[in-house]
Amino acid sequence: MPLILSLETATTNCSVALASDGKVVASRSINSGYSHSEKINVFIQEVIGDAGVTLKQLHAIAVSSGPGSYTGLRIGISTAKGLCYALDIPLISVNTLDAMAQGITAGKDELIVPMIDARRMEVYSAVYDAQKKRLSEPAAIIVDEHYYSNFRSEKKLVLAGDGADKCQALFQNESSIKIQTSFVPQAEFMAELAEQKFRNSDFENVALFEPFYLKEFVAGPKRANS
Repeated sequence: MPLILSLETATTNCSVALASDGKVVASRSINSGYSHSEKINVFIQEVIGDAGVTLKQLHAIAVSSGPGSYTGLRIGISTAKGLCYALDIPLISVNTLDAMAQGITAGKDELIVPMIDARRMEVYSAVYDAQKKRLSEPAAIIVDEHYYSNFRSEKKLVLAGDGADKCQALFQNESSIKIQTSFVPQAEFMAELAEQKFRNSDFENVALFEPFYLKEFVAGPKRANS
């Protein structure tokens, strides 16, 4: 049974989880702004201690690869790389939005839309079905009341993440849109995806791997002239 340590630092939340065979056995998390550099190594030691194992027993390190905060991603990925080098074990990357989708609850007739704040009305986002299958590629988008109109006619939307929190006023009168407030990425959400990648030997080049930065801007549809 592979023992995989997951690190999530893409947003304001700093989170570490240890999973055995895809099941979380220990975790730590704190959402107190960008305190990642202060907390991540402490959390790693605490999680390892809680599980009663040692770092040498790990089979791989998984890291949230982005999109997200430049600084946060750098801290998580540099920590993951250091552990992989020191322990001579593989590096697994998990897209932050894919992991968030794993933690969002939705009905069979709803679409999942994780959203990461990218300042102002811009968010990093993608769309998933209720089975967590990605339906659109991650993109940097500017959200307005018309952006998700293509999806509303078919299914309701479940928005979650700090990017969704700032859209509450925009969608407050939309019955087809639900917002899960105060939702943040967690290392626990990465466990099953990291396990799948480990089984498939889907590993990153430790020396060359870089965070997944989304810099392109995709504006919402233009409003029709009245």
